[in-house]
Amino acid sequence: LLGHIGHNAEVHADAGALQDASNKPSAASQQGQVLVEVRGLTRRFGSFVAVNNVSFDIHRGKVFGLLGPHGAGKTTTILMLLGLIEAAKGKIEVLGLDPRWNPLEVKRNVGYLPDAVGFYDPMTGRENLRFTARLNGLEDYEGLIGSLLDLVGLAEAADQASGEYSRGMKQ
Repeated sequence: LLGHIGHNAEVHADAGALQDASNKPSAASQQGQVLVEVRGLTRRFGSFVAVNNVSFDIHRGKVFGLLGPHGAGKTTTILMLLGLIEAAKGKIEVLGLDPRWNPLEVKRNVGYLPDAVGFYDPMTGRENLRFTARLNGLEDYEGLIGSLLDLVGLAEAADQASGEYSRGMKQ
């Protein structure tokens, strides 16, 4: 299912079937573990309503996407799920955790790949990973960084400035 988000639109989606605003569980929502639960999610930037009363569930083993035009609130919704920005109202649970109160635990268990990766171009790939590890409170990360660079095939490029990387290498 691909949930659609639009300006000032209400979205009520379930990973198996669209549901109405009453949030009654559908037959599909009773299958599999709910990994993400969102109810009545709203976010404003001043007077602009970026996300308006969005509700959906994402179940284990299902594919879920957010579709909508530029500025419809897709990225804002994802950032709220990760605890990077706060909702004005609504309930969010990711793996049973509220990202407002447990953002680091949510981030330890969820991967997010934005379109534009926020590397510092003058820093090497390895330096960017060290910086990110420190920001996230990781300890003893050097071995992990080396293993991850090997895993994604970037060990040889690890000490080049990330500004020289292709978009694919940055992702």
